[in-house]
Amino acid sequence: MSDSQANMQSETQSLEHYWMPFTANRQFKSKPRMLAEAQGMYYKDTTGRPVLDGTAGLWCCNAGHGRKEISQAVSKQIHQMDYAPSFQMGHPIAFELAERLAQISPEGLNKVFFTNSGSESVDSALKIAINYHRARGEATRTRFIGRELGYHGVGFGGISVGGIGGNRKTFSQQLLPGVDHLPHTLDMQDNAFSRGMPKTGAEKADVLEQLVALHGAENIAAVIVEPMSGSAGVILPPEGYLQRLREITKKYGILLIFDEVITGFGRVGDAFASQRWGVTPDMITTAKALNNGAIPMGAVLIDDAIYDASMQGPDGIELFHGYTYSGHPVAAAAAIATLDIYQNEQLFERSRELEGYFEEAVHSLKGLPNIIDIRNIGLVGGIQFSPSEEGVGKRGFGIFEHCFANGTLVRATADIIAISPPLIIDKQQIDQIVNTLGDAIRAVG
Repeated sequence: MSDSQANMQSETQSLEHYWMPFTANRQFKSKPRMLAEAQGMYYKDTTGRPVLDGTAGLWCCNAGHGRKEISQAVSKQIHQMDYAPSFQMGHPIAFELAERLAQISPEGLNKVFFTNSGSESVDSALKIAINYHRARGEATRTRFIGRELGYHGVGFGGISVGGIGGNRKTFSQQLLPGVDHLPHTLDMQDNAFSRGMPKTGAEKADVLEQLVALHGAENIAAVIVEPMSGSAGVILPPEGYLQRLREITKKYGILLIFDEVITGFGRVGDAFASQRWGVTPDMITTAKALNNGAIPMGAVLIDDAIYDASMQGPDGIELFHGYTYSGHPVAAAAAIATLDIYQNEQLFERSRELEGYFEEAVHSLKGLPNIIDIRNIGLVGGIQFSPSEEGVGKRGFGIFEHCFANGTLVRATADIIAISPPLIIDKQQIDQIVNTLGDAIRAVG
């Protein structure tokens, strides 16, 4: 299809039939923003205009777009075997991918359960936690502890342990019972404009001791947190906070789950944030950059002890859980090709190497109108604005729109702009993102 044909099709194509996710549909369809191609660091819209990707798609495309290694692996696999069942059957490529993931995971997390998304990874981890405690004769451990401002996907389990109001309100009467929440770690009074991890606030983890006293350790299955809260607007853990959570959970035999759907695969400078910050949980949920966003896929990385405990009962199915597409062969082929790119191009290391330059660039925006905080780690930054008189989110969305109109894609969450570019980015492209963002901030006011 030629560019002119594509443009004609986009002009005549109906937008009415697709109910778009997490989108103001009426607003979008009155003024669509359509992407048609992607290569390297850039998208092209339906007019052929290049748009610099400042968000790695949706925290997904850490190796950039249009990677031939991935498309060739997908093509080869789909010709060889397009699908194979994973219930009571197996295929080699899923086992190969599981082994590759175990090699880069934190020590002890050597078992992998495959899913199709971050939401499914979270719900799977919650089920695995309950299954583990039941296998050990502690069936009363069913309660979960999440955290305010946490995002753990859109399954009922993930919404229940999550802590973002907009995700919970509509479904509040259908959420899981037996869930409590830790306080969030965002403290702009003491930690505004921190570079990297905030220096103060680790004591917020001690609230877990109060929740244990309230509910009883014998009733708590797991604590789930994002090491860095991405969807809530790049909220970082204070120094020592994650270590303290790990100490308390171990003390009471409570499992610790890190949701690394966003931080996994190099975003903060290591394969996983748990490695960057030296804290090993009992499970890690992943998705997104696992196969560079090429095909829906997720995974739960699981400590050997959890798996081993589940294998001690009578012969038969040890976990009544799974998905038709668990370990899908084509998705697995994309993931293996992606892991090869990460390794061959040392993209995790590149994220760490560019962190200082990225940090200086993002913090150079300090002092522009209405900015009340800037946060960063690895190749991710968050810029928070005071709300406008028109309402919460209006300023952030206006900045997002202005950036897109001027050739740069950023992400708006209420009045927070998040930047999370592919790890292949260079310094000139970092400058372009920040300069376009600065112009947008001045224009929107």
